[in-house]
Amino acid sequence: MAQAAGTVGPAVAGDLLPDFGWLSRAVETATGWAGLSIIFVYSFLIAFALPGVSEVVLLAPLNLGLSETGRLAIIMLVSGVGKAAGSVFAFHIGQEAKEAGPVVRLLRNSRFDVIEWSERRTVDVAQKWGYAGLAAALSVPFFPDTISIYAFAVLEEDYVKFAAATFLGSIGRLVVTVVGVGTLLSIV
Repeated sequence: MAQAAGTVGPAVAGDLLPDFGWLSRAVETATGWAGLSIIFVYSFLIAFALPGVSEVVLLAPLNLGLSETGRLAIIMLVSGVGKAAGSVFAFHIGQEAKEAGPVVRLLRNSRFDVIEWSERRTVDVAQKWGYAGLAAALSVPFFPDTISIYAFAVLEEDYVKFAAATFLGSIGRLVVTVVGVGTLLSIV
């Protein structure tokens, strides 16, 4: 399955993913071991600043002299570490926002109460599933991570558990994507 996804998957997936300009092109053309740093930076930024999806990292050709499975595994590992690092940065921003009364008041008083809506949804997931809920939410392919990361960041307080949940969710998301694309391509 992974072989089929690697051979035909980039052409199909590339048509489905939104364009992030120069950064997504850099990821899609990243080659060699230096390309892993591009994947790390992209994953770091997607966790807290870039809108969109992180699956684009699977398109990186890299050409590391590894099997397709090895190439995908290293991409997933580096992306997971990058997203976990970016989520810890977002977590820190969320912790600061909790203390920044004017920011929270502004969001609460806006036409759409983003804080209330995200808190309500996140509290439901956090109370029921905790950090496992965050990891599960981040495992959903093609859904922006930033919403879940910031919602949990404002409510939670444990940096290590937060980083672990985002790492596992990031890896889970990429595995689900590869398996899903591989399955779809084997049917077609």
